[in-house]
Amino acid sequence: MESSKETGCQAREGPILCVNNCGFFGSAATMNMCSKCHKDMILKQEQAKLAAASFDNIVNGSSSSNDKEPVVAAVIDVQTGSAELKAVSIEASADLASAQSSEMKPKEGPSRCNTCRKRVGLTGFNCKCGNLFCAVHRYSDKHDCPFDYKNAGRDAIAKANPVVVAEKLNKI
Repeated sequence: MESSKETGCQAREGPILCVNNCGFFGSAATMNMCSKCHKDMILKQEQAKLAAASFDNIVNGSSSSNDKEPVVAAVIDVQTGSAELKAVSIEASADLASAQSSEMKPKEGPSRCNTCRKRVGLTGFNCKCGNLFCAVHRYSDKHDCPFDYKNAGRDAIAKANPVVVAEKLNKI
């Protein structure tokens, strides 16, 4: 005990738990927080700085670039006392709503074989004619496939093997 008084150092009593009560151990280098909580705190601070800068740009009307930058809005949950930062783009939110309505497809039923209407699910076979078939009807001769395999094969061979013609030699 007297040696610790002489040097001015105190021995730690034990490991320090994170101040956010997440159950992990913290350290003095991370302000008595675990690494995850410390990283989250730094991220929130950076987002708050970005929010303040973008808010100043909106209020002053002076945007340094013509790009559509996302605006960071702070959402505060009063019951838990925590603050969350969410990036919201002003221009993109209107475009997003119109894009979602145009891209919304009605829910498709289960995938079925185009010949026998049997449910195939994930085991269906896509043919080159663009239709889906079961294991029985997957071959072109079983479902009267309109795809021309003979011409497709000829075209593939023609592309893979171009005609090579040597130049004519001048006679002496």
